[in-house]
Amino acid sequence: MCRMAGAALAYAREGAAVAINYLPSEEQDAESLRQLIESEGGTLVKLPGDLKDEAFCTQLVEDAADQLGGLDVVVINAGKQTSQESIFDITTEQFDQTYKTNVYAMFWLSKAAIPHLPKGGSLINVTSIQGYKPSANLLDYASTKWAIIGFTKALAKQMVERGIRVNAVAPGPFWTPLQPSGGQPQDVIEKFGSEAPYGRPGQPAEIAPTFVFLATQEAGYITGEVIGVTGGNPTH
Repeated sequence: MCRMAGAALAYAREGAAVAINYLPSEEQDAESLRQLIESEGGTLVKLPGDLKDEAFCTQLVEDAADQLGGLDVVVINAGKQTSQESIFDITTEQFDQTYKTNVYAMFWLSKAAIPHLPKGGSLINVTSIQGYKPSANLLDYASTKWAIIGFTKALAKQMVERGIRVNAVAPGPFWTPLQPSGGQPQDVIEKFGSEAPYGRPGQPAEIAPTFVFLATQEAGYITGEVIGVTGGNPTH
């Protein structure tokens, strides 16, 4: 189960109705998650589509708000990661797709979602330890994760007047489908997470509670922050 599936399940178990976005190629996983959540009495709305398209991002938010009866919490987690040893191996197409997925989509989704969020609402972005400690082979990905940190902190200041909190979670290293699908070379995958003080990668169930906490009023005095879930690796 990927990181965000774990968070969706955690939200549902707290009584929230949840909507998720995913690529059409991930339909089987999304359907499995829907069945699991609904078997426990929860609600999951599936909204497939490509976040690299601005019009889709806007419609996605409208559809989610309509089908859920409003929005209280928005988690923006879309991520594209492709390992390349050198800047000369990164094509303009890859660079563009990485930024469209990781940064532009965050901008479009935030812009569309904020008018729906009530006072006390929460917007949670997902950065990475790569934003603080970039790996040489993840040049484009790591730079987007640094951009997410700046975006989060600036938007948080704008949203204070609206009573909306904006924070980010910085995972890493976590075992997700990003790693074996081209996000890391095979030799790195074989020892992935071993550099963390815990000596292993994190699992989805170990980060889901952080997303739940940031959505609650117990986190009501927290905004503009980045919470690291890194197995002991410092994020500053």
